[in-house]
Amino acid sequence: MIKQNNKNLQIKVVGRYIRMSPLKVRRILNQIRGKTYPEALMLLEFMSYRACGPIWQLLYSAAANAKYKFNLGKTNLIIRQAFANQGPIFSRFRLRAKGRTYSIRKPTCHIEIIIS
Repeated sequence: MIKQNNKNLQIKVVGRYIRMSPLKVRRILNQIRGKTYPEALMLLEFMSYRACGPIWQLLYSAAANAKYKFNLGKTNLIIRQAFANQGPIFSRFRLRAKGRTYSIRKPTCHIEIIIS
């Protein structure tokens, strides 16, 4: 999705139904919000969290779209907004002792990144 406000061009990418907790994704997004594109990529490559992979892919895709569609340089891009919303939670059940069950919650999240 692309929004054009006067001189401000915003490019939005959305990753939906990513199989990890939104809380774990938010701690990564808080680190890269407001940074330039090269700084954010460097941070994501050297942080040792599982959530860095999908965020890196989304950020790389947004920069590629900006370069291909609008001929914008990747070094000039800044991450304006980045947030993770909660997606659906998959419920599974595990059998326990004495005929009981234990529910297993598998959270998902939707990641949105806006660059300009």
